[in-house]
Amino acid sequence: MSQRPVSKRVRSIFVSDLHLGMRSSKSADLCAFLSVYEADNLFLVGDIVDSWKLRKRWIWPEAYNHLVMMLIRLADKGTRVVILPGNHDAFLKRFTGVTFGQIELHERYVHAAANGKRYLVLHGDQFDGVVSQYGWLSRLGHWAYDLALMLNRPINALRVLLGWNYWSLSKWGKRQVRQIGDIKNWFAEALAGEAAEAGADGVICGHIHIAEMHNDYGIDYLNCGDWVENRTAIIETLDGRFELLSWQPQPLETQDDSALTGKAFAHG
Repeated sequence: MSQRPVSKRVRSIFVSDLHLGMRSSKSADLCAFLSVYEADNLFLVGDIVDSWKLRKRWIWPEAYNHLVMMLIRLADKGTRVVILPGNHDAFLKRFTGVTFGQIELHERYVHAAANGKRYLVLHGDQFDGVVSQYGWLSRLGHWAYDLALMLNRPINALRVLLGWNYWSLSKWGKRQVRQIGDIKNWFAEALAGEAAEAGADGVICGHIHIAEMHNDYGIDYLNCGDWVENRTAIIETLDGRFELLSWQPQPLETQDDSALTGKAFAHG
């Protein structure tokens, strides 16, 4: 068994859309990812808990408790842990501005990066017209997404038997929907505009489960992605550069930096 690698020092980690309560939530993978780093700041950018699912059926395996305890230990050891609730864990919004132990809750937060830039951090559901105006339609879409994730398993079990590569029904479906009216770009433009109005140089968000970084609207747009399918996160290095990383799960006894792939943000 290989020894656990020495943790990498980074200034900040940003993750979103873990959706604890969904069967497809990758909480164990997130624990493995976080164990690679020693961070000054950890931002949980919304939809960490999926209350929509938990209200219908309580699913809380031991792996979730491991993650909660890990977050508490990180906070106790000096990592600043900040939770910014989204639409699926909106029940936490009533506690924004409150600190529980060493863990803070904010609806939005302006993060000062090491390079001097200021970034507005929020989940982003406030700027999704489907969520803010048509809550029932958003819930229908969430149900359809969850169903697609469940169907991924038998579909890909058959594809393995046929010698075919992995294919994601949920990602395919999302691409078809997101192409209608170019919702993804509208979302990024709306958030970039909000960051500009707040006097920030960029925005860090989640919500749409599409991880990307760009400066298409004159504002740094950084989306964390999700930990349901994509296992993506954004890190800020000690000198203020931002990187978008994708975690590729491996057996725990071989987990090391080779599980990480990613790219740096040229505008960081």
